[in-house]
Amino acid sequence: MNSTRRRILAASAGVLATPALFTRAFAQGDAAFPSKPIRIVVPYPAGGQTDGIARSFGDFLARKFGQTVIVENKGGAGGAIGAVEVKRAAPDGYTILCTISSSLIQNRVTVKDLPYDPEKDFTYLAMTTSTGGPVVAAEKTGARNLAEFVAYAKKVDKVNWGAYGAGSTPHVLIESMAKQYGFKVEIVQYRGEAAMWADVTSQQLDGGSGSPAGASPVIASGKGRIIAVVGDRLSAWPDTPTMEEQGAKGGFYGTRAFAAFAVPSATPPDIVKKLADALFEAGTDPKVQQLLTNYLIKGPLDFAATNARFKRDTEVMLAVLKEIGLEPE
Repeated sequence: MNSTRRRILAASAGVLATPALFTRAFAQGDAAFPSKPIRIVVPYPAGGQTDGIARSFGDFLARKFGQTVIVENKGGAGGAIGAVEVKRAAPDGYTILCTISSSLIQNRVTVKDLPYDPEKDFTYLAMTTSTGGPVVAAEKTGARNLAEFVAYAKKVDKVNWGAYGAGSTPHVLIESMAKQYGFKVEIVQYRGEAAMWADVTSQQLDGGSGSPAGASPVIASGKGRIIAVVGDRLSAWPDTPTMEEQGAKGGFYGTRAFAAFAVPSATPPDIVKKLADALFEAGTDPKVQQLLTNYLIKGPLDFAATNARFKRDTEVMLAVLKEIGLEPE
């Protein structure tokens, strides 16, 4: 009886310990991670800079982890559709968001009833940051610098300007310009940067702003002229002064566009660390370095720097959006 009783007690102790073991295992995540394909969701159409960043970093992750990495473009609603999909995904590290600052910061002001909380729903892993972005006037405007574009804008009834989401960098830029210089503007929103630049090229728009990679073919064709730079001077156009150098004023000009990688907030810490470390390591890869050079962007920032930058830019940009009076659509 004593022997039997000891066996029963031992078995009972094992059963009682099982929940704790499962809890500990869940908290620590999957030690074998990743053991299946990883999906990167880009909430913008293929062909833009964000898509290129996701594919380049995704290729590095595939080579490092020995797993397939699939990039899916889920465009629409200013990046909200793709962000919601990642928010609702299993928090296991197998679904990663790659998106830009406008969907994480500006959408809080410009989208009514935003279906995700950028502060609470995601954990940010790494990000790349812009050195600067070209401001391009369509050939038809005749403008070659900021002053000439402002003169053109004041002569016409209103300026038709491209953007890719309410509160996106080109949207905030032209609203800031219009407020400072006193001209009217009509914002034409696109689902992605590539479509916007196509309409600048065809002269359907008076201008737009965005990434160096997206703008470069337009400038090279002569259908668009770079009149200024948001941010720092760009090596591809070293003689083009910044907006601030040409007299533009406002807190917006001190921020930099970014592309961030994130996972659902409940993702286990060890998986977060593994992904964040790998994305940061991608910056040492020659293929990724070439992409960063081509796009004239910096990074990636590590986990700590990413989260510090996200906090700082959020505070600055929300203040700017309030200042220019943007409201939910």
